[in-house]
Amino acid sequence: MSEETIKPQRTHLSVLPHSGKVEQLRQEVAMSNQSSNPEDRVPEAIQPTAAEVPASVEKTIEYKLLEGKVIAALSSVYDPEIPVNIYELGLIYKIDIDAEKNVNIRMTLTAPACPVAGTLPGEVEKKVEEIDEVKKATVELVWEPAWSRDLMSESALLQLGMY
Repeated sequence: MSEETIKPQRTHLSVLPHSGKVEQLRQEVAMSNQSSNPEDRVPEAIQPTAAEVPASVEKTIEYKLLEGKVIAALSSVYDPEIPVNIYELGLIYKIDIDAEKNVNIRMTLTAPACPVAGTLPGEVEKKVEEIDEVKKATVELVWEPAWSRDLMSESALLQLGMY
């Protein structure tokens, strides 16, 4: 692969499940679904209440909250040789949640010869399936792009003294 290899997309979640910001997210999503024309925007004083939010917006919020729970579950899984969770290590490349709430995770390991290559994907599936809303979890183990320390979060770099 060349130097221009596309880095995996990191999922950024601005609202975690119990952060108290669910109503704020509802309003932001509702406003983002409206026209970009300023004349068409609804003034803040008459923004929709939770009961008036369209079902599609509610579904978006529901999936964002579920995504947050999945990230929390992934953050409880550790590579036994590195004292940092797999999410902060940058081993999770993608999280997809379908309409039936099946969760598909694309992940890698620090190296193809990793001693936990046979067990870690199963542990990830099990942790995600423990979430009540999740119907089924599937992990796809990939090797491209190869993992590097550039994929680690700042927190992980600090924890490992690599920053």
